[in-house]
Amino acid sequence: MESPQKKGSEFRVADFGAQPGGPTPCTVAIQRAIDAAAAAGGGIVTFAPGSYLTGALFVKSHVELRVDRGVELTGVQDEAAYPDIWSRVAGIEMSWPSALINVYEQQDVKITGEGVINGQGDFWWHKYWGPDERGGMLKDYDAKGLRWAVDYDCKRPRVILVYKSSEVVLQNLTLKRAPFWTVHVCFSKNITVDGIIIRENLGPSSDGIDIDSSSEVLVKNCDVDCNDDAICLKAGRDADGLRVNRPTENVVIRDCIVHAGHGLFTIGSETAGGVRNVEVFNLKARGTWIGFSFKSARTRGGVVENISIHDIDMVDVPRPFRFTLNWLPAYSYPQMPPGWQGELPVHWKVLTQPVIPPERGIPEFRNITFTNISVKKMNRPATAAEPSSSVLMHTPDPLASLAFDIEAYAEKPMSGLHWENVSIEAASAGQIRHARDWTLENVVVTTDDGAPVKLEDCQNIPQPKLLTSAGKTAIG
Repeated sequence: MESPQKKGSEFRVADFGAQPGGPTPCTVAIQRAIDAAAAAGGGIVTFAPGSYLTGALFVKSHVELRVDRGVELTGVQDEAAYPDIWSRVAGIEMSWPSALINVYEQQDVKITGEGVINGQGDFWWHKYWGPDERGGMLKDYDAKGLRWAVDYDCKRPRVILVYKSSEVVLQNLTLKRAPFWTVHVCFSKNITVDGIIIRENLGPSSDGIDIDSSSEVLVKNCDVDCNDDAICLKAGRDADGLRVNRPTENVVIRDCIVHAGHGLFTIGSETAGGVRNVEVFNLKARGTWIGFSFKSARTRGGVVENISIHDIDMVDVPRPFRFTLNWLPAYSYPQMPPGWQGELPVHWKVLTQPVIPPERGIPEFRNITFTNISVKKMNRPATAAEPSSSVLMHTPDPLASLAFDIEAYAEKPMSGLHWENVSIEAASAGQIRHARDWTLENVVVTTDDGAPVKLEDCQNIPQPKLLTSAGKTAIG
């Protein structure tokens, strides 16, 4: 017998009391429609055109939440509307506000339509860094030597959370103004994110799509403009991530475009469970701050391997390849300030738990291929300043234009990278530290200064063919 969902059974939120346009949240009425569809064995929850103010919603198994063109779900700016649930946030398991839309321990769920889901993140952006981006909790915690804790203490809802779920499809929606991460897929399997548009993410940590210790994931046809990592793979941090030890694996990311953002495609900084068997292709970056961003820390741990990246087009990207495995130390290495007194929150104890033995925390990146990649001229000054400690600011300091900005660890050099048919235009060639056994085939770097890539503690790392912007051959 076919389930009601297969029959196309429709559950209209209006029939459960939800009306658009009013100042009163429709959370209870919309949830009633979702629960009724689930109780019937499945169905499609629909909305009449208009804007619906709502708090956290929980989509159940065999239910499709359809947000059609002309419909907007608008998140209420009330922290009480997002009750705490057990989740993972930025690499550790802890209690955290539920998302605006939650798929929590469910299966066979769809969230579709050409409508809009608006997180109304301004309230939480101001909570974190103040209306002027120079205050808020970030300023207070910085002054106390607690930069590492503020991202966890300043609780902010995500827009969509898929947690411990399977067979989930997110399709054709426009998501905007995320209070925190926009789409977070965590501890889940067989997930498709297709045709998602992300806009107006001007706040701190407003990642686009985060895939976290999940497997069999397809991300395609997405268009992302955000203020942090656009498409990112994660797998837990430090001692807690090593305890969970769950990888992100068997992931395909294709046919996407990224505009503003701290990374076209990012791995990390949470790498403890490992990331493996990933294919990334036919991506475009337009004015993105960083192209491929691999980041981790000495306490993160994990192995990142078997990553295939090909057919990539980047324009006006100052750091197309930035691999920083000692990323943002003030955030990455939690330590209690001297003389601190008082009870420690549970998640502070988790964050400050040491990795034993320490060498277990050193991450390793290996066996990664880059093929058919074009990086066109970056119209930024070669002497531009490095980013300040406020790395998540809405308007970051400009990065110097470098073809390569790569640093691993002497204990675990970045090894087995293969570069083929790669063309990069940059102000300078950049640097590589702690690397072993790379191959370069038809790799051409065109720079303003003509200087070679600076190599430190590198073995069997050839120089690319180097040209100057004037067309002269410098090396090769």
